[in-house]
Amino acid sequence: MKMETLNIEIANHLATVTLNRPNVRNAFNETTIAEITRAFRDLDTNDSIRAIVLAAHGPAFCAGADLNWMKKMADYTHEENLADAGQLAEMLHAIYSCSKPVVAKVQGDCYAGGMGLVAACDIAVSVDTANFCLSEVKLGLIPATISPYVIKAMGESAARRYFITAERFTATEAQRTGFVHEVVTAEALDAKVAEIIKALVSNSPNAVEQAKRLVQDVASRELTPALIAATVEGIAQIRASDEGREGVRSFLEKRKPNWLS
Repeated sequence: MKMETLNIEIANHLATVTLNRPNVRNAFNETTIAEITRAFRDLDTNDSIRAIVLAAHGPAFCAGADLNWMKKMADYTHEENLADAGQLAEMLHAIYSCSKPVVAKVQGDCYAGGMGLVAACDIAVSVDTANFCLSEVKLGLIPATISPYVIKAMGESAARRYFITAERFTATEAQRTGFVHEVVTAEALDAKVAEIIKALVSNSPNAVEQAKRLVQDVASRELTPALIAATVEGIAQIRASDEGREGVRSFLEKRKPNWLS
């Protein structure tokens, strides 16, 4: 996949998608949005890939929307704004709904729409020097399109505060809210991400995919007989799957499962 604003590398069951606009702090425009959407949809269908890392070049992870793109938006009609926001929503959903586990590797500051990118990932690892900010209200805007993902990631209480204050907050605070899972030094970032990727690719690819969907399906539902029945059906199906049978059999036989061979 040849891209203008991204670098994509694939090796050892891992795809690394790297934002590559360091001169504008990896702010995204319509081209970046289209390329991220395309990249994640293509990688989703690649059976050789078991995990994806979303990373960035330069001192910042992502500063949100590109200024030149925002200048164009200032003169958009309502219909044009709807279409433009729809493409952003499509990009975020392509990351969130990807069947492969996605790890955000946050090596620098992450603002506005950039926080949407991180929130759409399954796991987030940040350097301890990174700052975060939902800055939209400073510009008379709201973080509407990214809100489903950010609120899921940091919770309603923290989202309420940072949506309306636009305060900048630290990686430590981001971890406290649950927005990021790990905070490490810059020197330890690569090793921590590699550790997580090793854990991911050691597991049953089908089970990882199904476990990811399980969380998404169960998290927003009430505990009803229908939900309980769905979880019973889920475990019955996975036990009868090829990888489910192989995993249990290999455990009992004290050998590695065939997805590690």
